[in-house]
Amino acid sequence: MQRRHNLTHFILVGVIAVVLTLLMVCVDAQAQIAFSSNRAGNWDIYVINANDARQMQKLTDNPLAEWDPSWSPDGKHIAYTSGKDRNFVVGGHWQIYVMDADGKNQRSLTGDAFAAGWPSWSPDGKQIAFVSSEVWNIATGNWQIYVMDADGGNQQNLSNNDFDDSGPSWSPDGKRIAFTSSRDGNREIYVMDANGKNQKNITQGPFAHDSDPSWSPDGERIAFVSLRDGHKEIYVMDADGKNQRNHTKNPFTDTSPSWSPDGKRIAFVSDRAGHAHRRIPGWFTSEIYVMDADGGNPRNLTNHLEDDEDPAWYNPVLSVAPAGKTLTIWGQLKQVDR
Repeated sequence: MQRRHNLTHFILVGVIAVVLTLLMVCVDAQAQIAFSSNRAGNWDIYVINANDARQMQKLTDNPLAEWDPSWSPDGKHIAYTSGKDRNFVVGGHWQIYVMDADGKNQRSLTGDAFAAGWPSWSPDGKQIAFVSSEVWNIATGNWQIYVMDADGGNQQNLSNNDFDDSGPSWSPDGKRIAFTSSRDGNREIYVMDANGKNQKNITQGPFAHDSDPSWSPDGERIAFVSLRDGHKEIYVMDADGKNQRNHTKNPFTDTSPSWSPDGKRIAFVSDRAGHAHRRIPGWFTSEIYVMDADGGNPRNLTNHLEDDEDPAWYNPVLSVAPAGKTLTIWGQLKQVDR
């Protein structure tokens, strides 16, 4: 009898340990935001804890510029763009690289034949959508949405038209890709099937410069950037383009939205802190902010006098947090608050 009790106790402890481990993965995943910064004198990729800005790690450190990080769904790798300079004309020969999440094993995926950038990992981790101009310098050819296997193989043109398409963002179910296109005379948000079919304009307005789509984790909303009010701000709309609404509503520049894994917050870039740019007179530095999904409670996460851009929240495909619960950290244990 005592032996059976001990066995039951052992099994129960093991189950609890597994559950707590999964909960730790969920909490840690939601905390990680990769971004690019020139705070060290060169554009590099960093990772910061969204709940504790003191926890920051620099992942790249070489003479090339690196930006636009994209997490693999399992959190083990980061794809990013690398080139001589972020300027279109000066450093147009960009390539897509991938590295381990700790910055090790940096390697090129796209090779040197064409310029490529803006990687976006598919939810199943098998493919990466990206932008290429099919020429050596991305500034001299029209940008198109491509997809390739996660190892760089089997590259295919999905958007395939004579106008510029950029900024791909996968839907959480992997069936669709949102992107920016100038094919209707101004930049607007489009959605297409993952194989490039059924391309559809979902913003459809006389507005200039709708761009930077970012799909919410539940697949029901898309955050994007728009100039329709005279300056760049963060908007959110339903996945079919309805109910477009301004979430930032300020006279500063807000760009590059990225959803938290639980869909409750949005990271973005803003110059609203008013920190004078050291190299460009009259400009303010860009910094990473986080706000509630409805636009409330914005806070400056990086708070630095150099530019911080391109936030990418680690977005795991499988969230183990029970619906409607929040996770609290107790040392090495996690508690589900009811």
